[in-house]
Amino acid sequence: MRLVRHALTLETTTPIAFVDLSDRVRDWVATAGIRDGLLVVGTLHTTARIAINEREPKLQGDMTRFLERLAPKGAGYAHDHGALDGRDNGHAHLLSLFLNTTETIPVVRGELELGTWQAVFFVELDGPRPQREVRLTLLGESPAER
Repeated sequence: MRLVRHALTLETTTPIAFVDLSDRVRDWVATAGIRDGLLVVGTLHTTARIAINEREPKLQGDMTRFLERLAPKGAGYAHDHGALDGRDNGHAHLLSLFLNTTETIPVVRGELELGTWQAVFFVELDGPRPQREVRLTLLGESPAER
């Protein structure tokens, strides 16, 4: 068994964003040297999350509007009046309660085992941000270990 790690960096340009990471993750897995295993895609940010869902622009718009209605920015959250980083982002912390910090994806024969319509998203809840990071951890067998 081998363990391989990698980090992806990205920039977000809107307050809430669904950034499709699927191609970047697939490209890295293809070069990581592990044929079969498990990939953990995660973020260490408290106001960003990872999600697997359908890639369709109208749906991403629907999801963004849903999150904006669920916890609207500036709705008088106590955190907005004492945030450590000075950002009025109580809404983003509340939204993060409903999403995952990681997703685990099987890797089969060197490819992500995702459904036809599934994509891997970085979900920004407190943008825009000039730099965000996604951590990839792949555990499995390389072809030489078989």
